[in-house]
Amino acid sequence: MTFSLRLLTLLAGLAALPAAAQEMSAPQALEAVLAGKATLIDIRTPPEWKQTGVAQGATLINMIHPRGAQGFLDEVLAKVGGDRTAPLVLICRTGNRTAQVQRFLQTQGFTQVHHVPEGMVGSRAGPGWLVRRLPTEACSVC
Repeated sequence: MTFSLRLLTLLAGLAALPAAAQEMSAPQALEAVLAGKATLIDIRTPPEWKQTGVAQGATLINMIHPRGAQGFLDEVLAKVGGDRTAPLVLICRTGNRTAQVQRFLQTQGFTQVHHVPEGMVGSRAGPGWLVRRLPTEACSVC
């Protein structure tokens, strides 16, 4: 089974878990990051980062990691110094992937994982980071 297929299977299984109520609007996420109260992680892919830019202050960790789910988890842990209680905020294109990754991180013992359900480009949950004209940066690794 290919890595992508394994990751999609894992995420599909996680979608069946109860949804977490830990959500933030894009402005709330920006406020938390600027105040130093949370780490914002953009889980999209490099082409997506290049296309739209990234949210100001975001750490870029592609959820489709070359080392699979463990590689993604290792990068998140490294970013927070191994602290699974550190507040995290996840953002993607429209909030769908972040909801799934939020559940995954919770199953791995993370206790403060929020996500931005409107994402970068908007969804039914809200207009999105870009439409709200919140600050973005060019992708430095794309």
